[in-house]
Amino acid sequence: MKVTHIRLQTAVCENPGTGQTMELAPNFHGHFHPLTGPQSYGTLEELVSAATQCSKKLPICFLSTHRITTETRVVPEDQPLMLEAVEMHFRTRCARCVLDTGAHQVVLHLPLSQKGPFWEWKPGTPRTLLQVLQDPALRHLLFTCPTLPWRSLILRPKYELQAIMHMRRTIVKIPSTLEVDVEDVTASSQHIHFIQPLLLSEVLAREGPFPLLTEILEVPEGPPIFPSPWMGSFQKGQRLCIYGLASPLWRVLVSTKGRKVPRHFMVSGAYQGKLRRRPREFPTAYDLLGALQPGRPLRVVATKDYEGEGVENSGFTSLAVGDRLEVLRSGQAHGVQGRDIDVLVCQRLSDETREEEEEEFEEEAEDQEQILLPLYVSGGFVEEMSDGRRYSLEDLTAQFSLPCEVKVVAKDASHPADPLPSFPGLRLEEKITEPFLVVSLDSKPGMCFEIPPRWLDLTVVEAEGQPDQPAGSLPVATVEEVTDAFYYRLRKLPAFESQTPPPRPPKGQGLSGQKKQSGKERGVKSSQVLELQQPPLLPKAKTKTLPEVSKGSSNMYSKIPAHKKGLRLTKPDTKDRGDYDHDYEEVSDHFQKTL
Repeated sequence: MKVTHIRLQTAVCENPGTGQTMELAPNFHGHFHPLTGPQSYGTLEELVSAATQCSKKLPICFLSTHRITTETRVVPEDQPLMLEAVEMHFRTRCARCVLDTGAHQVVLHLPLSQKGPFWEWKPGTPRTLLQVLQDPALRHLLFTCPTLPWRSLILRPKYELQAIMHMRRTIVKIPSTLEVDVEDVTASSQHIHFIQPLLLSEVLAREGPFPLLTEILEVPEGPPIFPSPWMGSFQKGQRLCIYGLASPLWRVLVSTKGRKVPRHFMVSGAYQGKLRRRPREFPTAYDLLGALQPGRPLRVVATKDYEGEGVENSGFTSLAVGDRLEVLRSGQAHGVQGRDIDVLVCQRLSDETREEEEEEFEEEAEDQEQILLPLYVSGGFVEEMSDGRRYSLEDLTAQFSLPCEVKVVAKDASHPADPLPSFPGLRLEEKITEPFLVVSLDSKPGMCFEIPPRWLDLTVVEAEGQPDQPAGSLPVATVEEVTDAFYYRLRKLPAFESQTPPPRPPKGQGLSGQKKQSGKERGVKSSQVLELQQPPLLPKAKTKTLPEVSKGSSNMYSKIPAHKKGLRLTKPDTKDRGDYDHDYEEVSDHFQKTL
């Protein structure tokens, strides 16, 4: 064991008379006066007699732990005094003492019968707690401190020893109060070299010096985070060369599109490939709201039919496949049951709308139809765009919000095995800022890769030797595939936790309708048994359940009024449908199913 550091934890303060103790912090602000004698004296005569027996020459310094009252002055407690001589004063044997007030000195004649207790103290400036503990000459003396309640006290330091051991990564901490037998072998152990393991996170925190040649001692347990071949080389005894911190610090999490089983990649900010934007797909209206940016028009095309039916969203505009919309803003509207519904205000675009016509027909554009879509609408939308520019990864993430869908049109020239151009589409999920270390295998110095110590914290030890420095820039792979388990682990990062889930559709009448429908099915099943025993009867026509729409239903919304120009609400169809409103049960079908 090699002691590397000694840290003062506290100072134990003990009352020698009662044995009581208290602990003082190292930053204690009180000052201490050392007392040269081991005991106090009841009178001045006892103090002078003890000094004479010890062959001490006058003057001597002392103090009283009680206030001394004379005819001319009151001496406060713990006020230092200097006894210069013993002489007769007004026919009384007195001690001639000098009181130093700072501005001037005052001579006092105190009778030798003056009661104390009195303590002899060593002259000098008051000392702080650290000064007392660091001075070996004061180690066994008593002290007095005006800040503490005790007149005399003993100070004992309490240290914590920090030591290292062979092949142990953590520092051993030993309190000085531990009662063990130790032997100092420093002189005979100078040739011993202590091997101290390190974590990659500790290497990253030390910030050098780099390059650093290391040897793997332990690999963290768990499934691999990268399916790359170099992950299999991480075994005990394998040498690694650490070249330092990777630049830049940010990376983008990427998933493939157009495959039944998507693959996931982590792309470095140094990626030099060229990307082209692809139309984004939005499964819900809530996703449209998340993609809406101020100053950037968002136009989409509906890919699924949406019927504005139901009680909660009755009156909302229906959509058909191919309808073109421009997303304007978010809003709120009152539903049928009086509850607020978050909606998306959109503008329906005609097929003849062109960008060059917008300036000429601005007034007509204002008169175009505006529609409302609840945020929980689960219809499909695809972005309408005509952006043919080629972006770098840095420019794309700076100009557009993520997630974003792209196609790699030119691979990274520095990465010949770049797999991204082979996929028809990619989804840039999120930008992650995390420090990585540039590492290479000692056996293959030309193949460099980046390791995140946060998720792959290897235990290594510094190895002897000079690492090989590749000529020119380090050939680092800018694209690394990640496993599915690690991908979903990354999805739990705070950057993804800020993404709130879309709103749930309101329950309302839809839930009660399901209960009625389930009760109806149970009634049909129970009636099948009766149909086997009774002659078939003509079924009765069902009563109409469509709600009637009052004349004032156009004012359904209060926050976004329906009578506003250009805002159209579709009313439910209340025309007579004739026989289509009747749903007859085929008795023969039930009979065959029962058999």
